[in-house]
Amino acid sequence: MARATAADLLEPYRRKRDFSRTAEPAGAVAAPAPDGRRRFVVQRHRARRLHYDFRLEIDGVLVSWAVPRGPTLDPGVRRLAVHVEDHPLEYETFEGVIPAGEYGGGDVIVWDAGLWEPHGTDDPGQAVRDGELHLDMAGERLRGRFVLVRSDRNDRDGGRSGSEKEQWLLLHKHDRWAQAGWDAEDHTTSVLSGRTNDEVRARPQQVWHSDLPADRAAVPVAGHAVPGPSEAELAALEELAHLGNEGRWTVHGRTLRVTNLDKVLFPGRDGELPVTKRELLAYAARIAPVLVPYLRGRAVNLHRYPDGAQEKGFWHKEVPPRAPAWLPRWDNPDADPGETKTYLVVDEPAALVWAAGFGALEWHPWTSPTAAPDRPDYALFDIDPGEHTSWEEVVELARLHRTAFEHLQVRAYPKVTGRRGIQVWVPIARGPGFDETREWVERVSRTVGAVLPDLVSWKWQKRDRSGLARLDYTQNAVNKTLVAPYSPRPGPAAPVSTPITWDELEDPELRPDRWTMRTVLDRIAQRGDLFAGVLDHSQTLPTIT
Repeated sequence: MARATAADLLEPYRRKRDFSRTAEPAGAVAAPAPDGRRRFVVQRHRARRLHYDFRLEIDGVLVSWAVPRGPTLDPGVRRLAVHVEDHPLEYETFEGVIPAGEYGGGDVIVWDAGLWEPHGTDDPGQAVRDGELHLDMAGERLRGRFVLVRSDRNDRDGGRSGSEKEQWLLLHKHDRWAQAGWDAEDHTTSVLSGRTNDEVRARPQQVWHSDLPADRAAVPVAGHAVPGPSEAELAALEELAHLGNEGRWTVHGRTLRVTNLDKVLFPGRDGELPVTKRELLAYAARIAPVLVPYLRGRAVNLHRYPDGAQEKGFWHKEVPPRAPAWLPRWDNPDADPGETKTYLVVDEPAALVWAAGFGALEWHPWTSPTAAPDRPDYALFDIDPGEHTSWEEVVELARLHRTAFEHLQVRAYPKVTGRRGIQVWVPIARGPGFDETREWVERVSRTVGAVLPDLVSWKWQKRDRSGLARLDYTQNAVNKTLVAPYSPRPGPAAPVSTPITWDELEDPELRPDRWTMRTVLDRIAQRGDLFAGVLDHSQTLPTIT
């Protein structure tokens, strides 16, 4: 039986992943180092369950086992190790977040790394196929002689591709590196960055781009981590509500004047109590660490409802003269007389709390940065349902968009609007102007609309659309905006525009207003920030013929 090629060995790995959605490296097969040195990496991986990924460089790939309780230096302990698919060598430095809904979704740190060499064989690949490998490891944490041995002796098919999910044992021999009682969970930081899994999940330091060479594939994520409000800060807001309904609240390092804290801003639903201004302020303070990166360096248009969502709102763009001096802002040099000149820029979390206190229930960032207001770095798709469009029809249109993006090999990120529709953000490298991005979005939209022409109208005026949906490409223009991810919307229970995975389009419980200010933070805690990929602006729009 012919030995599998290195390219064949990576096929199961590639088959399980959609590299338009996950930042993991697609992987190029590498030749062995000329000096014969072999690398290893162990990654602490919090997916559905915590486990350690134990990976050895063999035959140009990383042969991999999942070790639920982690490796140990204790020679009296044997660890279960489940043989999984081989990984590309570039994976040795992967540290970040695999999106929820993708294979292995969760946060990953490089828990240990170093060099290893086989003991008692010159062909470790064959040793793995035979079911027993002895190896000497020289890492920062794992040192000394280890043994990997297949525990299921009945499965010896001679091919590694057929051996996924085999159960093996990993153990350490009695040598000078052995330590009784040694536990991997006593060492929970990355040897690459010094961060914990929690810190990586809060803000991935880099993402992988599979279309780039390995030495340039790791690109820093834009923005910086922002700490959340402290329990003391949140308790102080609660106390203000009981002492007089207004006062001074210090949060995120700024002191804000807050008033009318018990005013109802959103009616309740399903028997819940209505949502007050105090709850909105607390939500703004808590969501700011996640939301600020999407607003930083951009003008923000505010949709204000000072009398609550049950009353008619209005757009407010100009920073008022009474705004605090510390509030970040931007003067638009291209503003004509009578147009808004000074815009809010949410460069820090307290600015978002100020906007909420100002009566802004919706937050809409520009699609271009203040540094280049005529050069967008997002292309926007808006599936705007008409009066007669059902939710099932909205989802069907979204699925067609998903197919279009897959065909074009474009990274695109959907979110429910919190009202009735679905929006999609496509991050792009700064360069094309609004005319070019609008034309590109229109071409994609018209291609999608042609598949279901009975559902879509291209009429400009809503009254002329006969209740049909509109695929609104016209939002791709300067000072045109779509609502920010995680922004509230004016509706019962304060629904939130929430990022979703493309796979969630198949969820029968999906609704555009499914998540609210009271539930979305739990979703983020469980699934992470599903929109984080839009912060990577390295993508160029492909030509549509």
